[in-house]
Amino acid sequence: MIAEDWYRTRAAKWSAVRDGETRVALRYSRLRLLSFGAAAVLAAWAWHRGTAPGTAVVAVAASAAFAAFMVLVRKHARVLERLARAEAGLRLAAIGRARLARDWQALPEVPPPPPVDLESHPYARDLDLFGHASLTTWLGATATADGARLLRGWLLAPAAPAGIVERQTAVDELAPRREWRESLAIEGTLTALGPSELSRFLEWTAVPESAVPPVMRVLAVLLPASVLLLLALYLGGGVDGAWWLAPLGLNVILSFVYAPKMFRTFDRVAIGEQALTRYGTMLDLVCSSNWTSPLLARLHAAMCDGTPAPSAVRRIAGLAAWSELRRGAALLHFPVQAFTLWDFHVLLAMERWRRRSGVQVRVWLDSLGTFDALSTLATVRADEPDWAMPQVDSSADRYAGTAVAHPLIAAVRRVANDVEVGPPGTLLLVTGSNMSGKSTLLRAIGVNAVLAQAGAPVCSASLRMPPVEIQTSIRVQDSLELGLSYFMAALARLKQIVDAADRHRGGIPDAPRPPALLYLLDEVLQGTNSVERGLAVRAVAQHLLDAGAIGAMTTHDLALAGEEPLRSSAALAHFTEQVGSDGTMTFDYRLRAGLATSTNALRLMQAIGIAPR
Repeated sequence: MIAEDWYRTRAAKWSAVRDGETRVALRYSRLRLLSFGAAAVLAAWAWHRGTAPGTAVVAVAASAAFAAFMVLVRKHARVLERLARAEAGLRLAAIGRARLARDWQALPEVPPPPPVDLESHPYARDLDLFGHASLTTWLGATATADGARLLRGWLLAPAAPAGIVERQTAVDELAPRREWRESLAIEGTLTALGPSELSRFLEWTAVPESAVPPVMRVLAVLLPASVLLLLALYLGGGVDGAWWLAPLGLNVILSFVYAPKMFRTFDRVAIGEQALTRYGTMLDLVCSSNWTSPLLARLHAAMCDGTPAPSAVRRIAGLAAWSELRRGAALLHFPVQAFTLWDFHVLLAMERWRRRSGVQVRVWLDSLGTFDALSTLATVRADEPDWAMPQVDSSADRYAGTAVAHPLIAAVRRVANDVEVGPPGTLLLVTGSNMSGKSTLLRAIGVNAVLAQAGAPVCSASLRMPPVEIQTSIRVQDSLELGLSYFMAALARLKQIVDAADRHRGGIPDAPRPPALLYLLDEVLQGTNSVERGLAVRAVAQHLLDAGAIGAMTTHDLALAGEEPLRSSAALAHFTEQVGSDGTMTFDYRLRAGLATSTNALRLMQAIGIAPR
């Protein structure tokens, strides 16, 4: 089934489920109101009758009505859960269709990772990894915070070739499992849990100290037992004095002394309503399936062998729910705590869980996050079946792709071109008129290289490339905050690229040497005069060629192609425009061999009403 039909089918399915569950939820709401009203009326009537004959029957009826109300509350909650899932499924189907159409207004924006300075990153800003109409917005939100962290990390830093192959194999296995991936995404959509809340919980799992002294493990049993035993003896006439008040008072004192520490622990464990339960469901999705690709099989073993993650997480979720007695039933909490030391028992159970499973939680969540990030890439594989799985091969000496296009442009509008960048000692020099597609070509090369090294499919019929460090200078901006002019900002970016080239050829002592350098330069130093720009471009090109880097460069200066080092080292390609008989211009965005033979700046000026003299 093609992706558009899949999302349309799922939208229809979830819409029908939502409408059905809405009707059921409305019926349960009415029945709840009716049963509660009946219980209240019958209870009031029984109270009014006092000891009159038949009062016991009325009291029993009131109790039955209240019991029916409690049953209806639970059933209604399950209906509301199914309704929430249906609404989440409907939203995901709508997002899926918007993703296919590249409808950026309908796609929710995904925030960038906070620690990353996008301005100084080698390519994140130039290649539109984050923000509106960006790669991460198109890929969509992950189900978990760890999945988001890992996916962003994969886009910002390449994997080794062996790791890329493992991810590709995993993505191929996940791609056909559309309903499985949808279930994971739905649980993630309904999990209202932020990274800071999850971080507090993980910090607690790593803390070895108890919030209460070890003696409380004994006192939590002996003191409530003493209260109940002495109270029973007192009521039965076995003792004369109310000795049960002594341990009861001690219970109250201990509760007030240790309440702040216990409540801090409860707040760190209770990380969101139903959040842990939903994490348990997501873990269960993994553990209840069989996986054959090496990476998925390892992740499955990490979560499901030994102490199974789903049952362990559900256990701590249950304890977190019990710890909420102080909030959910505040009036009931004090007497229950005074007689039973309830909070101590819940705390000690949490700490037993931590000793048994706490060290494994980080591994479980990392493994689930990896599944989640791979699932996001698998959605691309399923939605874009014509895209290729690239070969990232250390023996390759060039970036060679057939029908390479920009993945963020809708299929009905994007134009694909065969592209070859390299081998070392050469560069691709792209010329052409304004608006013809030069910058888009550079971004298409770069974004597909990012996807390839993340383990994702690429918007190309085929792509073979070496592992590369990507460096770009495409969207340079001045900075009022830093006091940088456009020219200085462009120079700073070029310095970053030249330093990367020096690292590649070992020019900087003790610096790690990347596998290769892929540079993408758009209109180098266009903010200065043509003579100095020409000198600068030739110097930068010579430096990059000497370093063995591979890359592409665009320019409007056609004379550069006839001067060294470009004359002997550049592969020439160009875009052009077509001019109709009425003077209108159109662009086919087809990459052609050779140097551009036309310009269009004067025509564009005339088109907006400025007639050059």
